Amino acid sequence: MKNTTYGFGQHLMLDGYGCNKDKLMDIELLYNFLDAYPDEMEMTKVMPPYVFRCEGKKPEDWGYSGFVIIAESHISIHTFPEKNYLSLDIFSCKTFDAQKAIDYVVKLFEIKEKEIKLIDRGIEFPHNIVQTAEIVNMDRQAVSR
Repeated sequence: MKNTTYGFGQHLMLDGYGCNKDKLMDIELLYNFLDAYPDEMEMTKVMPPYVFRCEGKKPEDWGYSGFVIIAESHISIHTFPEKNYLSLDIFSCKTFDAQKAIDYVVKLFEIKEKEIKLIDRGIEFPHNIVQTAEIVNMDRQAVSR
């Protein structure tokens, strides 16, 4: 699993199938995960997590959604206990060990099958504002000629 080396940051998206249903229904477990995991990633929690029950249009689509805002961006999780499924997003402008996060979540929720996407976000994000301003000014001068 590669980690971001450029751009704004990395976005890990994990879809878990065959999860432990009891864990997907455990609001305290979800809260504690969102509360503690930012420290594990050496990130800065901006506020306490928020976890709430959601009802779907079909009875089997109920579950919990939770998120925690971190200074570096956010972590969110959505569970569907009747379908033994969860989706997790970790987006951060600070590089983190994506494989470590995957391994932790897979073990915590006893995920049997998973889909993983790790993408670089904001590839052209201007890390050096002075250099970026110079490039924009040169572009503008070239266009105005």
